Amino acid sequence: MLTSASGQIIHNFFVISVVIEMRNIWAFAWGALVGVLGGLIGLGGAEFRLPVLVSIFNYRTLQAVIINLIVSLVTVAFSFIFRSGVIGLEDVAEHWAVIVNILAGSLIGSYRGVHYATQISERTLHWIVVGFLIFLSMVLIGHNFIFSVGRLQLPIFLRIGFGFLAGIVIGIFSSMLGVAGGELIIPTIILLFAVDIKLAGSFSLAISIPTIVMGLFKYRSQQRLKEVKSEQKFIGSMASGSILGAFVGSGLLRHVSSSLLYLILGTILLLSALKLAKHKPAA
Repeated sequence: MLTSASGQIIHNFFVISVVIEMRNIWAFAWGALVGVLGGLIGLGGAEFRLPVLVSIFNYRTLQAVIINLIVSLVTVAFSFIFRSGVIGLEDVAEHWAVIVNILAGSLIGSYRGVHYATQISERTLHWIVVGFLIFLSMVLIGHNFIFSVGRLQLPIFLRIGFGFLAGIVIGIFSSMLGVAGGELIIPTIILLFAVDIKLAGSFSLAISIPTIVMGLFKYRSQQRLKEVKSEQKFIGSMASGSILGAFVGSGLLRHVSSSLLYLILGTILLLSALKLAKHKPAA
């Protein structure tokens, strides 16, 4: 009897270990796939990763946001390192005023975004996330139109003011979705400050890193990081896959038409958001 019970325990433990390991392998695979999508447009792909965390891996919305934020930090940090070999840090530092302008707002927005995300119900957060993702899909689909507008002819004080306000909105997006917010940062920089798109991409990463850190700091201060403490291997697997995918995606970028690419990826994000809308959130 005892031997039989011991054998059953060992069997159950083995099955659970295999399931967990397979889950981590799938986390790496999905992270890589999402990383490729993000790499193709020069971003971390967190917008595509969030629906996967909720719909595929069945995390609660807030858990998914926190995991997404952690993975986004790792991915963006590595992207910044990879990119520094192409666009030197001295070029980024030369335009420090633009970075500080938007970053000042994004840090405030990131701090407040965590407050909003943790004070509302899971159901409300779920639908806010869906709405944000649909909005971001529209930004991607309308990408070419946005950049065809060119620099807005505004007085310097208005550009600074709009940059600060845009930073607040971007920070809120970052904390409530667990994203870097590059889809919003890059157009803001180009429209307000007429910066080259490649340089704007580096600015975006420089702004995203402290913005994400602020969000994680706030989640930690509210004791929310412990909700994903047991998911360290899963997070590590997905982050590793995301880094690999972003590297591969960046290499494929030169072989794909950017106009068509943004339309396709925007459509994918829209469909993902609609699928997420069908997912039944916790009350």
